[in-house]
Amino acid sequence: MRKILVIGAVLLFAYSAFCQDEIKYRHKSIFKELKKVAQIENPVFNEINIPDSMNSQGYFQGKFFSVADKTGPGKVYLYIGRVNSCRAGGCSAPLSLSEDIGPEYFDYFIILDSTCTIRGIRVFNYQATHGQGVTARGWLKQFVGFNGSYKLEAGKNIDSISGATVSVLGIISDIRQKTKMLKQVIQ
Repeated sequence: MRKILVIGAVLLFAYSAFCQDEIKYRHKSIFKELKKVAQIENPVFNEINIPDSMNSQGYFQGKFFSVADKTGPGKVYLYIGRVNSCRAGGCSAPLSLSEDIGPEYFDYFIILDSTCTIRGIRVFNYQATHGQGVTARGWLKQFVGFNGSYKLEAGKNIDSISGATVSVLGIISDIRQKTKMLKQVIQ
């Protein structure tokens, strides 16, 4: 009996330590940022369906929403998603190891106006051991005003962050891809 309890405890620990949580699509920071950036105090979320044909990589971790204010004229678009990063030593680790423990990740959201121009962005759940610099509001402000009409490049028009190369490249790629996707869906 004791052996079963020990095995159960070890399995529970392993599951909680290495499995990714679900993305919190109603995180309190989303509501705060909608109020601050778009003056939406009573948001109503309507999920936007993305056609399978647009998911070229076959791996889409997030959702798009049209967000309107229950009591006012405000309307914006919102993307809430996850970017996978690397575990310490995991990017170059053997594939079998990284499959067993899973990647590190962070969850973030983008608020876009009717022209698909970014009005606000925030990382709200950072679950990685390196690269926390991508959570800094000052660094994220670089993306405000981006509408997909030019290329985002680390070290050129987006500041690089020492020790956060994978996170920087991951969020840049995801922002480009999601802005392009939304433009295609709403036009």
